[in-house]
This record gives sequence, structure tokens and C-alpha cells, in this order.
Amino acid sequence: MSASSESFQAILDSLYHKYKGLTDGKVASYIPELAKMNPNWFSICVVTADGRTFVTGDAEQLFTIQSISKVFVYGLALEEHGREAVLAKVGVEPTGDPFNSIIRLDEYSKRPDNPMINAGAIATTSLIKGKGATERLNRMLDMFRCYVGHDVYIDMSVFVSERSSGHRNRAMASLMRHFGMIDDRMDESLDLYFQQCSMMVNCRDLATMAATLANRGINPLTGERAVPSRYIRDILSVMYTCGMYNFAGQWAYTVGIPAKSGVSGGIIAIVPRQVGIAVFSPLLDAHGSSVRGIKVCEELSRQFELHMFDPPMGCLHLLEQLDDAT
Repeated sequence: MSASSESFQAILDSLYHKYKGLTDGKVASYIPELAKMNPNWFSICVVTADGRTFVTGDAEQLFTIQSISKVFVYGLALEEHGREAVLAKVGVEPTGDPFNSIIRLDEYSKRPDNPMINAGAIATTSLIKGKGATERLNRMLDMFRCYVGHDVYIDMSVFVSERSSGHRNRAMASLMRHFGMIDDRMDESLDLYFQQCSMMVNCRDLATMAATLANRGINPLTGERAVPSRYIRDILSVMYTCGMYNFAGQWAYTVGIPAKSGVSGGIIAIVPRQVGIAVFSPLLDAHGSSVRGIKVCEELSRQFELHMFDPPMGCLHLLEQLDDAT
């Protein structure tokens, strides 16, 4: 399907109105602060690798990034330690288990399966360098600033809520400390993990972050490099196989591009060298992913042949179609 910039915006608007009335799913409640989110919030945003932005819906509504943060902290760990060192601490195998699975830590006492499940994400966060909690947090926030293009901050009420209710994550961290997967800064690293999940973004921010990955690590709006290009392959590979947890196979079959979901209702998807896609809607399915977000991504993939095994096979066909007619 061909599309000028003007018609592409019209397609996004049409998808927004088509799925705005979809009320399937539930707002996450296991973190008390998330239960307060408005189920009617809904936005779609696409940022191209050459810097064009398309938005519809509640694109400026702030929410916490949650598990989508795992993608970018994984990139930071790769940048600070290198591929082999990170691989020695965190694997890259999909599990088929829910995001908060703890079982496999007993089966494999050497490393968590991948950096997208909570156990692997905690291990990845523990790799962030710094002399203390403040220096490590500032390092992480500076990394996110490069992706977003402006300063970011932590929602303290969500952080405190996650910290006080995160017993399962604390149990994972204790077990990993027992197995030697993380060092003795366990409490500090766990707080840092809760803080990264509590970072505030909007749908436009998420699309910019996704577009930065699509643009080989350079923010297309600011021109600033957020992550070395040599690690984009690692990040996108893990997103493709593990980013949607125990829905990853179905996602790969129907949508077919790297993606990551979060329990606040965000989904990012990346078409390499072309666009970053973000959808925000807090109503979640049984896998913890946005119901509306999945529907939107399925339709965009189908209409524009974005699946990596569609006939264009990675050519820059979408950017060529968006001729910036506006």
C-alpha cells in the first residue's frame, strides 16, 4: 500500500478512531499506582528514521515506561561492558514464560535467560557502572535523555509503589545474589531497576526512542547518538525473540518486527532503517500487553508489509512512500 505523508497521517487517525471504542482488557493493578491509570487513554505515534513525526490521540499524556526501559538499559550495559561480558551475565534465549517467571533461576543457576524478563532485566541493571546509587541513576537518566531528546524524570509515587509491592522481584534478586548472578549491591541495583521502570514518558517520546533504534542508534530529531551502532543488532534481535514474552511467537507470526511492551500500556516496534512505532493504551491482555496496541501494530504491519518476511524484505519501501507531500 502506498502512502504520502498526508494519507499516512489519515491512516493513523483512522486506526485511532477504529480502536478507541475497544474496551477489552484490564488496567494493571499489581502495582497500586498503575491501577489509577485512565483506561480511555490511547495514542499512536510514528517517527521516521529521517525525522518526520506522525501523532494521533493522547500523544502528550505522561505515563511510566515500565518494562520498555529494559531495551535501553540492555543497550547501556552492552556499551559499558561489551557483548561477551554481558552475554556471560544474561542470556538471549526466549523462555515462553511470563515476564515475572522465577522458575528458571532454579534450573539454570549461571544466568537469567534473557534481558527482557524481570530476572534478566535486574541482572542487566546491576551492570550499570558508577561509584554509588546517584552516579548510576544519573548515568541511566542521561542515556534515556539521548534517546528521548530532552531531560526525563522519575515518578516518585510509582517508584515507591513498585518498591513497596515488588516482593517477587526482590525474591528474584535475592536468588540471583545467592547464585552469584549479581554483586553485593543488590538493594541498590533493585532500587535502580524500580526507578528505571518509573521513568515518565509519553507516546511521542517512545516513538522517538524507537526511531533512534531504527536509525542505527542516532536520535533522528536531535542528531545525537544514544548507543553505538554495533549493538543495534543485539538489541533488535532480543526484542524480536523475547520482547513480547510468552506472546513473542504470535507477535513474530502476525506483526514480524522487533517490539517491546510494558504493563503501563506502551508498545514500541521498530522497522530497521525506516520507522519507530509507539502505541499507548493501558488496557492489557492476559500477557500484559496493550490490547489496542497489538491491534494497531497488526494493521500497520499488514497494510504496509512491514513484516520482516514480507516481499519487500527490508527495503526502504515505507520511507520511499512517505514523500513528505505535506
